[in-house]
Amino acid sequence: MAVDGRGEATALIYRPNSTRIPTTLILAHGAGADQSHPFMVRFASGLAARGLATVTFNFLYTEARRRLPDRNDALEACWRAVISTVAAIGHGDRLAIGGKSMGGRIASQIAAQGDLDLAGLLLLGYPLHPPGKPEQLRTRHLAKITTPTLIIQGERDAFGTPDEIRPFLVGLPARLRVVTDGDHSLKIPKRAGSQEALHDTLLDEIAAWLHPNPAP
Repeated sequence: MAVDGRGEATALIYRPNSTRIPTTLILAHGAGADQSHPFMVRFASGLAARGLATVTFNFLYTEARRRLPDRNDALEACWRAVISTVAAIGHGDRLAIGGKSMGGRIASQIAAQGDLDLAGLLLLGYPLHPPGKPEQLRTRHLAKITTPTLIIQGERDAFGTPDEIRPFLVGLPARLRVVTDGDHSLKIPKRAGSQEALHDTLLDEIAAWLHPNPAP
């Protein structure tokens, strides 16, 4: 798809293979990997298996095989191009957005602008600040978010622990789901249990959260 004269971005659609939830989720990758990263594939395919149509895409800098992310305006432009394209083919679905780390941060900036009717905002490891630099907070826009938000944050996340994030969620329609012993990529040590089982639990929770008519 074309991105505001800046280039072309590719996207993948993971179609539901079970009873369909009438919601489409667009999920963006983090700064260091594209949509083919195993984390992205696992979450997108896992949500599709639970009935949630899921779309992933590459930001323009990953399409061009550059290491450094684009400027903020280019990242937002790419997000908006994807949203417009998906909304046009969404068959009337509710639309939710989110992503891993940087992808989720840019999604939260889009949500904070308040011009879109969004069913939810999913943040998988919100990068509250760079590692070791807690003074460089990425929180200015958070207070403007009115979209229902689910943040899944590792207890040991070097980009911001759950305790660091909580004060910025006061008054917001946000739920914080803490992954015990989890890091920024929601990885847990072997002593803490099965990574696969954790992912299954998280995927179940996300699908239930985005269902407009959850089971009683």
